[in-house]
Amino acid sequence: MSKSDVFIGSLDQGTTSTRFIIYDHNAKVVGSHQVEFTQFYPQAGWVEHDPMEILESVRTCMTKAIEKATADGHDVEKGLKAIGITNQRETTVIWSKSTGAPLHNAIVWMDVRTTSICRKLEKELEGGRTHFVETCGLPISTYFSALKVLWLFENVEKVKKAVETGDALFGTIDSWLIWNLTGGVDGGLHVTDVSNASRTMLMNLKTLDWDKKALGELGIPSGILPKIVSNSEIIGKVTKGWPIVGIPIAGCLGDQHAAMVGQACGKGEAKSTYGTGAFILLNTGDQMINSTNGLLSTVAFKLGPNAPTNYALEGSIAIAGAAVQWLRDGLGLIGSASETEKLASEVDSTGGVYFVPAFNGLFAPWWRDDARGVCIGITRFTNKAHIARAVLESMCFQVKDVLDSMHKDASEVESKGKFLLRVDGGATVNNLLMQIQADILGNPVIRPADIETTALGAAYAAGLAVGVWKEEEIFSSARSRLQIYKQNVDAILSTYFSILKKLDGNRSKEVVFKEIESLLTQVQKEKSNQEALGLCSRVYGGGCAGMPLQLAGTRKILEFMDWGDYGAMGTFISIGAIGAKEVAEEDDLFILVATQNAVGNCIIGALQATTDAAGKRPVILINPKLKVEPWTSGGTEHMEDIRARTDTIYLKVA
Repeated sequence: MSKSDVFIGSLDQGTTSTRFIIYDHNAKVVGSHQVEFTQFYPQAGWVEHDPMEILESVRTCMTKAIEKATADGHDVEKGLKAIGITNQRETTVIWSKSTGAPLHNAIVWMDVRTTSICRKLEKELEGGRTHFVETCGLPISTYFSALKVLWLFENVEKVKKAVETGDALFGTIDSWLIWNLTGGVDGGLHVTDVSNASRTMLMNLKTLDWDKKALGELGIPSGILPKIVSNSEIIGKVTKGWPIVGIPIAGCLGDQHAAMVGQACGKGEAKSTYGTGAFILLNTGDQMINSTNGLLSTVAFKLGPNAPTNYALEGSIAIAGAAVQWLRDGLGLIGSASETEKLASEVDSTGGVYFVPAFNGLFAPWWRDDARGVCIGITRFTNKAHIARAVLESMCFQVKDVLDSMHKDASEVESKGKFLLRVDGGATVNNLLMQIQADILGNPVIRPADIETTALGAAYAAGLAVGVWKEEEIFSSARSRLQIYKQNVDAILSTYFSILKKLDGNRSKEVVFKEIESLLTQVQKEKSNQEALGLCSRVYGGGCAGMPLQLAGTRKILEFMDWGDYGAMGTFISIGAIGAKEVAEEDDLFILVATQNAVGNCIIGALQATTDAAGKRPVILINPKLKVEPWTSGGTEHMEDIRARTDTIYLKVA
């Protein structure tokens, strides 16, 4: 079987939706399907999921993703080698071993019903809130699974009886899925992995086993707990009743840990995932660091039973993308999450409005479950655009708080050189959000072409276990790209933006071209032959007059062209494709700067020509300020295609 016939599946079970994604040997998506499921809010601060609805969403996603991939000509049923699982962490399920039925709805990670239990334990246990930090890495908080288990013991009669009779099984969502996928009541495997176990407040971070002292102090019987395995090993096989019978389950990670693998974060490197919440993790290698600045110690990943354990410092933020959902569902200011960027871009600042999204308290680094949301600075001048922008800023300020703590805790562990924050997750498609984040941090923010790194990380873990990939393949290419970014981007772009500031719509094209030509000459001197810098698409005044496409590096500067109308777009696209192909023959990396504020068909064509010509070489898009004009035929779809094929770097705008 050739490499092109090999596939890995990834089951990504998140807080608001489930997805199944199928990757080929090159880690490219060949089929996927996503289903949202119901969120239950029985009381203020309580959040639940129906475990049976989650199972049904898994079944649907598997079936539909395989159908889509098959329709596109991929023989997935023959070539699927394994699946990996990644999941929302801490969310707690207790079910019956004999019937397979959940004994209560799943209590979701952000649920705060256990506040009174937390206060009680803080008073009773030596060390108070930090009693378990030394062994388990976590403070006593409503966030973690152990407290949710205690609430179920105390408040749900069916759970009490099942525990007493030995019929109860506990697990986070990964355990619930694996048990059902591998047979359920007919021999289902009751397991979890080290990353999910590290979020229960019950696993000893040093031994990677359940901590007997913690279990005794909390009164949780070990018999209800799953077996702990590594993140990359064959756990079991999918049984009948599911769409992919006989396929090994070969990888399992909590969502944030999977994102670290998907982003190939080695020791000293950090990533931030923007989803319902935001989660920033810094890989500390084999060193477990106990934070003194409000962060959590946790397992990053362990890629095999005999592989070394990577640890991490984590800063968890409860509300990030959920605040945008609140704008939509709670206030009705937007019709969809995708409208937030456009609305917030209508103003240059928040007009003095500040928003703190403490809907369910504040997590790291503050750990205040009694905090509640606040919006201040509102005047008669304030409109919905200011509020939308304040919501985006609130995410970025929270991330900065966490990173400030990380720098204090792990200054000796962080990789040397300029700090770069890798980002992923659904909210990162918002260019304004990412630009605000770069501005607030004062550090580059890098978004990969594939922002769904959580699913990708689970696929990598499964692929490692069955020999589809090797660990060095996954980590080396990403690491070399990161080094190129660090070594070259700042010097070149600082020069570029200094010239860009001088340009305006009233300057003659001759003057503009001379300045750009001068810059490109400097670029050729400063950059190695391994890179090409594309200066693409600035419109001066109206129309297309004076629109340059420049590709430079080791090649001659393309002739500066002048069109007075849109009739020459075909020529423009052709020139772009020829120039990009010429550069791509020898150079390994493209850096593409797109500075236009409005995008027409010809600009989209030039961008596509560059990404097409680059082939498998990485293409980096710098500070994208692109928007698609309504008259641009298929523009939105084309721009999404371009975004999905380029890494993007956001730099602080002075």
